[in-house]
Amino acid sequence: MQIAEFDYLLPSECIAQVPPQDRDAARMLLLERSSSLLEDGHFRELPSRLRGDELLVVNNARVIPARLFAHRAGVRSEPAGNESPIREEYLASRIEVLLTRRIEPDLWEALVRPGRKVRNGERLFFEGAKLEAEVVGRGGYGLRQLLFRTTDGSDISETISRIGHVPLPPYIRRSDDVVDRERYQTVFAKPRVAVAAPTAGLHFTPAILAELRRKGVEIAEITLEVGLGTFQPVRSENLEDHVLHSEAYEISDDAAGAIASARRRRRPILAVGTTVVRTLEDAAQKSVQAGRAPEAIPAGRACADIFIRPGHRFALIDQLLTNFHLPRSTLLVLVCAFAGQQAVLSAYRHAIASGYRFYSYGDCMLIR
Repeated sequence: MQIAEFDYLLPSECIAQVPPQDRDAARMLLLERSSSLLEDGHFRELPSRLRGDELLVVNNARVIPARLFAHRAGVRSEPAGNESPIREEYLASRIEVLLTRRIEPDLWEALVRPGRKVRNGERLFFEGAKLEAEVVGRGGYGLRQLLFRTTDGSDISETISRIGHVPLPPYIRRSDDVVDRERYQTVFAKPRVAVAAPTAGLHFTPAILAELRRKGVEIAEITLEVGLGTFQPVRSENLEDHVLHSEAYEISDDAAGAIASARRRRRPILAVGTTVVRTLEDAAQKSVQAGRAPEAIPAGRACADIFIRPGHRFALIDQLLTNFHLPRSTLLVLVCAFAGQQAVLSAYRHAIASGYRFYSYGDCMLIR
């Protein structure tokens, strides 16, 4: 399939720039897979839209302040003309660093912009702290490996959390502020491992979660370390040529047991967000490859390598709550694989015409 088949036109005014005043104030578009029926509603109606025996699976990853700003330490330049000593040039240009994946405690993979001239062996000095990093590896599209250290003995993770900025997506055309530190996190966020929010979970409040539990809905938490694999653009026209970056995930004993039990008892599994879909479908695929039933997923850590495209046979997911996604993106491709390409694109056209708010701080869809 061609990525151009997953394109649509979105007026810029439809892109939400700020979160709604209340987390649960989002609109919710219901899409019935069996009939392609669309129905407008609100997220607060979610408990009343469910039967009450669903297993709702959420991603509890917490977003770190992954956007940092630094200056290059300098480069050695050869003498020009009759100049004899090699001189050290200190460059004042600002470097933006977006952490994408922790490799070791002090070693991170990061996108560096502008990265073309940032070479191996260079040091970057970060604003607002005694924090520096050496470039120890490089990859394509601006990726670098950075080895961090502090010069005052302070903890590296705590220092990054203090000086880092909330990594708002580029379609949010403003700088992050204090509000984003709280609103770009879900209310169930725990381990500090993600560099982008699992945005479908942003709508939940403690009150909504309590109402779901009173109705009989069971809630299970998994952790997917949202990274480059989630927001990496598709650079090839043919989907089969695109390779997704892997993302680490962890499934607890309780979550694995809840998923297996829901399957045995024929209870619907509702995934909150595409990150949950990728985690569970990858775990099911690995379970089958190991000779087990797809629902017999083991607890523990693994890496999601799966790229879900139309034609994928979903093993664990029955329903999906998701925000609206960028055109020509792997996330839109995943949603189309679940609900049907024409049905999803028709729903998007309806949402645009009806004034829904798109992307991270926008409205959502319930697909069942």
